[in-house]
Amino acid sequence: MEHKPYATCEPSAAEIPVLVSIPHTGTYVPESVAADFASDYIRALPMTDWHLHRLYDFLPALGVTTIHATYSRFVADLNRPPDGRPLYPGRFETGFVALRTFWGEEIYRVPPSPEEIDWRRELVHAPYHAKLLELIRAKIKRFGRVVLLDAHSVASRPNLLHGELTGHIYLGDRDGKSCAPWLMAMVEREFRRAGFEVTRNHPYKGGYITDHYGKMDKVEALQIEMCERVYMDENHPAGALSHPAFNQARTRLRAVMDAVCAEIARQQASQ
Repeated sequence: MEHKPYATCEPSAAEIPVLVSIPHTGTYVPESVAADFASDYIRALPMTDWHLHRLYDFLPALGVTTIHATYSRFVADLNRPPDGRPLYPGRFETGFVALRTFWGEEIYRVPPSPEEIDWRRELVHAPYHAKLLELIRAKIKRFGRVVLLDAHSVASRPNLLHGELTGHIYLGDRDGKSCAPWLMAMVEREFRRAGFEVTRNHPYKGGYITDHYGKMDKVEALQIEMCERVYMDENHPAGALSHPAFNQARTRLRAVMDAVCAEIARQQASQ
């Protein structure tokens, strides 16, 4: 049976011009792909944004539309250009089909062939982005604009991209190119009000989704990266949903998003 590469949730309250994408929370891996993984460690899917769609599952009640991945990013990374070009030329990064983890471990016994990569592009990347674009256009048609928030989480320990992450939230707008200043400032303010430590555009500036859709007319795109230690024990992701930090973080995150969505709805009503 075919596995759908995304799940969507429509607003359960009055719809607002906000769309949240969660591209790295998926854990499904076809058996043919898993068979080529280099180790049991890789089969445990490090680099997953663990349970993030569950952490944000209150969003439809705020009028927000959400889309999240179901396939693991090890199958195909939805936040990387599908043609394989680098996002950050000159620095280490994981590609459209990653061959190494953030910490340098080999993912495959034998790297996938070009034909295999093409298959994954059509299986996972193309349909997710077709649906995301459909949702963006629907928001623009209804409201005249859309705020696209791309939600991620990350392990705090050092990797080939950066040292240990000691803050909580890392916001990325491609150095001011993917959204207007008011959005970055407002989201940062609300996270700080909720007691989070926030950093802008370092070490994460926003990936392919922020960059690509942020260039579209009438789209304001912002990436939100949260350290996983905020809501779980990073050494035991399977137990995250029952960890006391999970509901605590979810409550704080909802307060942030309540304020963000209320401001965007207020702006919309005043237009």
